Amino acid sequence: MSVAAPLIGLLVAGLLAGFAAGVFGIGGGFVVVPALLVVLPLLGGMPSEYAHVAIGTSAATIIMTSVRSLRSHAKRGAVDFEMLRGWAPWIVGGAVLGVMLADRINGRALIAIFASGVLLMSVNFLVPTLGNRVVSQTLPTGPLRASIAGGLGTFSALLGIGGGTIAIMVMTLCGRTIHRAIATASGIGTLIAVPSAIGFAIIGLHAPGLPWGSLGYVNLPATAAVASMSMLTAPLGVAAAHSLPADLLKRAFGVYLLVIGTLMLRNAL
Repeated sequence: MSVAAPLIGLLVAGLLAGFAAGVFGIGGGFVVVPALLVVLPLLGGMPSEYAHVAIGTSAATIIMTSVRSLRSHAKRGAVDFEMLRGWAPWIVGGAVLGVMLADRINGRALIAIFASGVLLMSVNFLVPTLGNRVVSQTLPTGPLRASIAGGLGTFSALLGIGGGTIAIMVMTLCGRTIHRAIATASGIGTLIAVPSAIGFAIIGLHAPGLPWGSLGYVNLPATAAVASMSMLTAPLGVAAAHSLPADLLKRAFGVYLLVIGTLMLRNAL
């Protein structure tokens, strides 16, 4: 079989994922995972392994995408590095737990959970009274911070995403602007992606019927193709994020979540 079709699909997914990462502060997983579920059958392997490979590979691509986005946002002085330092231990620990859980959960169930969560998150940005609500002027600390950050890491690792949606929601509810929330979410994506990618590679080392080019549940050719393209378009997304009005950005983000969540839920059911 010609490699042209899967290669083109992966390159396009990378371009879209990079732009989404920059403009929405996410790692690009909401673009990469659906694309990989379409492309991976072209690389062979057993269908039962595709969901886990898609999630593990998405985590690997997020490393480069989120770092690129983070650096672009940091140049504009928009990243809250103090928050990243305080939340990092809990996020990383949650990501490790998420990988362990993913090893025990059916792929179709993961996609259904993913889609349902995304649809719920879209409400915060699509309903004005909720999207503009501020419940506190300070970010959570102590046990509440540990719970939110740990849960964020676990949920994101399970689904191969950068965790930007939850992080943005928490930060905007705590009085941070949408632009600062998006910028900081890029850093959270990095904290989640590194342990997730390593973990998926390890737990999938002895899995049977993996697609061609896979190291455990991380497909190396797909990672290279997506990451190389996403690094090109991430700065373009960052520029768009800082030039768009905050209200418009919130609604665009909400529509994006609604569309992706609906498509993924339909595929899972």
